Amino acid sequence: MNNTLFVTAGEIAEELGISKPFAYKLVRQMNEELEAKSFLTIVGRVSRKYYEEKFYGITKSN
Repeated sequence: MNNTLFVTAGEIAEELGISKPFAYKLVRQMNEELEAKSFLTIVGRVSRKYYEEKFYGITKSN
């Protein structure tokens, strides 16, 4: 897995073995959750950290 700040819907589709339209739906849902918490988001991308927490339960402590 890449260490960039954001993960794209295309990367999510490939990693999870799902269609790109469904991956975009997941990204949209995660971005809506982040926006509800007053975070800024980018269409078609989601924070890699948030994605990993949501799907794998991975958290990195400082």
